[in-house]
Amino acid sequence: MSHTNIVTIGIDLGKNPFHVMGFDATGAIILRKKRLRNQLELSVANVPPCLIGMDGCAGAHHLARKLEKFGHQVRLLPAQYVKPYRAPRRRVLPVEEGSTQRVVD
Repeated sequence: MSHTNIVTIGIDLGKNPFHVMGFDATGAIILRKKRLRNQLELSVANVPPCLIGMDGCAGAHHLARKLEKFGHQVRLLPAQYVKPYRAPRRRVLPVEEGSTQRVVD
């Protein structure tokens, strides 16, 4: 599947690696990757400009500015909106998928 079909990206900014999910216009997952901190910028730079959702943690603002230079629209979500998608030992919905749902809503 091509990166040209991606319209929304959800990024879970855990520690290292980051989890990246790409969605098409219908909401279907067409990309699911783990990227290290230094690989994230390069892999997102190769995607046409789209909407990116991330949880608003300490390093998110710096990363958001870098991704906006590539033409992406970045939305940071407060932790209170991301926290329901985090469950101890049992993950009902991955955090990056939940972040994307909250961005689109």
